[in-house]
Amino acid sequence: MSKLRALPGFVPCVEWVVGDRLADLLELGGLDRNAVDVRIAGEDPYLPSPFDIGAAAAAALAAVGAAAADFYVLRGGVRQSVRVGVPAAAASLLGFAFQTLDGAPTPRPATGYATVGLYPTRDGRWIHLHGGFPNLRDGTLKVLGCEDSAESIGRAVAGRDAQALEDALAEARLCGAMARSAEEWAAHPQGRWLATQPLVEITRIGDAPAEELARRERPLSGVRVLDLTRVLAGPTCARTLASHGADVLKISGPNLPFIAPFVVDTGHGKRAAHLDLDEAHGREQLAGLVANADVFSQGFRAGALERRGFGEADLARLRPGIVAVSINCYGNGGPWQQRPGWEQLAQTASGIALEQGSPEQPALLPAAATDYTTGYLAAFGTLVALARRAREGGSWAVRASLCQTGLWLQRGRRVDPAMSKGIAPESLAAETVERDTPHGRLRHLGPIVRMSKTPARWEQPSVPLGSHPPTWW
Repeated sequence: MSKLRALPGFVPCVEWVVGDRLADLLELGGLDRNAVDVRIAGEDPYLPSPFDIGAAAAAALAAVGAAAADFYVLRGGVRQSVRVGVPAAAASLLGFAFQTLDGAPTPRPATGYATVGLYPTRDGRWIHLHGGFPNLRDGTLKVLGCEDSAESIGRAVAGRDAQALEDALAEARLCGAMARSAEEWAAHPQGRWLATQPLVEITRIGDAPAEELARRERPLSGVRVLDLTRVLAGPTCARTLASHGADVLKISGPNLPFIAPFVVDTGHGKRAAHLDLDEAHGREQLAGLVANADVFSQGFRAGALERRGFGEADLARLRPGIVAVSINCYGNGGPWQQRPGWEQLAQTASGIALEQGSPEQPALLPAAATDYTTGYLAAFGTLVALARRAREGGSWAVRASLCQTGLWLQRGRRVDPAMSKGIAPESLAAETVERDTPHGRLRHLGPIVRMSKTPARWEQPSVPLGSHPPTWW
């Protein structure tokens, strides 16, 4: 542990440390901790959870800053200090809750949420349903054979066994997870597979020459990122890259549903265009964008992009030197690779919900911790892959999952949730940004990482989906 002089925006006389989580991430990325001046301050709990989710988010964000600082040096820049505070990192796990639009909180949709929640089953277990979009809602109600109300759904679920219902939902390609203990998940085939994988997988998938880096103002200036993700980890990954200067083009389907507050929260630093990948013209346009991209980030169900010609091997052929980022719920292998999932299901399946609550009443974390943290970890992996591309060439795959992040959270230090300090909005004044956007006057959390030479910032305001043409600028 070492004391450090205060940087602009930091309170002096605070102890800044390199914790085990950050040290492990620096090792995973091949970053020399003695050559990277990166530290974290603060101690959980800031949110009422037995897991040190604020510290984990801070470690992931600090690792992103360290990788960005390393990349900046690689392109001729000077070394710099990186600092992250745990309170602000914890707040970032609820970023959508800290934003206001024209002075009012951004609203959540008011319908369709009876099919999203934990319900007790006939055999004394619990299952988390997730029918948050219309097609998932309708499919879930069909499997249950009930009406769209909490009372009707509760009665239907209470007449089923948890494992059988989980299997029925999976067979119908819908979303649901039985609440398991950490021990049950460790013994489950998917949990056993995840235990063999790194927290973030960074793998060379093709040959390409090393790419020379010109000196630029910011670490990722000129790096082009295609963001084909939605809700919530994937968009966070691309937003994080944008905060260090990347040019991000968000691609979404014109007919896909979305959750407006999440779009606003994760849209900072991006342009946004529509492409229909079910049409040949849309796929042709995307292929043209890929040819001039550096990063392709996606959160599609396994096999969906391969069928459209945009699997990892396809991307490496279309653009030798690409960094292909994949983010999903359960992992990129194992028997559940094909299953769709969400933040809540990762928490429920992996044991978090039972520890956050109890076997008698599971509960979710008081923040979208696996979602946002997975986004930060994927951004870290992307920066490491870009540096490796510059040093040794090659095309690269970066793979992260909500459940792998969930396991990482469970390996951390336990804290007493009753001692939660809470996060008052007024305490985040130094981390808050206010600007005019196409949505309206938006007040929101800015980037949490503090860089002494290349301050993190978003140059583009958050915009509605489809606001721009599908072209690089």
